[in-house]
Amino acid sequence: MAMHKKTIDQLAEHLENCQLHAKDTLKITDDHPDMDWKDAYDIQDEVLARKLRRGARVVGFKAGLTSHAKMKQMNVDSPVFGFLVDEFSVPEGGEVKISELIHPKVEAEICFITKHELRGPGCNIASVLAASDVVLPGIEVIDSRYRDFKFDLKSVVADNTSASRFVVGGQIADARSVDLRTLGVVFEINGEAVALGAGAAVLGHPAAAVAMLVNHLGERGQVLPAGSLVLSGGVTEAISVKAGDHVNLRIQHLGSVSLRFV
Repeated sequence: MAMHKKTIDQLAEHLENCQLHAKDTLKITDDHPDMDWKDAYDIQDEVLARKLRRGARVVGFKAGLTSHAKMKQMNVDSPVFGFLVDEFSVPEGGEVKISELIHPKVEAEICFITKHELRGPGCNIASVLAASDVVLPGIEVIDSRYRDFKFDLKSVVADNTSASRFVVGGQIADARSVDLRTLGVVFEINGEAVALGAGAAVLGHPAAAVAMLVNHLGERGQVLPAGSLVLSGGVTEAISVKAGDHVNLRIQHLGSVSLRFV
């Protein structure tokens, strides 16, 4: 049976307050073991609605848990999807305050910007590449609101897939001019390489993650608008960071992007 609207609203308020005030919580399925996938995404939608009512602007979307390394790290076997709003955006080379987060980690991302609307069902890699304008490198800062990063998939969906901050930059390239599967990725913290990878780590092709996002939106009666930024998912495992860390991502043919934690 679907969760009552009042319960969805209460859980959305709780999770967003945890995000806004850097407070952790136990995973919500502990108290709501019968929560289903629709409930989880309904809670996420209400978190977004709360932000929009306060004047936030949607700037994009994200796919999470899309690399085999990340799935293994989190002990899960399917991707999840979330939203990005302007309050999450960090300028290239900018600062992220550790005090505003709980236990941040960083992920290396191949990012897409669409030039045409995409809608599902039936979206595929070819559809994404045809509708994409450019690709560029990005760093996502994930920060699960769940204590000790312990959660199940439905809980993390409700928590907007741990979204907290992101930065994009580097160089742009036509989405069809490079082989996104073979792009080499080097993730550095304080000048030291901490993770290596290639685009194929994201579901075999980063555009596959975007297609899955579009089909997910289609199932919920939504579309991916033209001009959307999409973070296709971590190419490598997520790396913990602390105050004083300088994080730099280099992607073959796409240049580099960085941010600092203070």
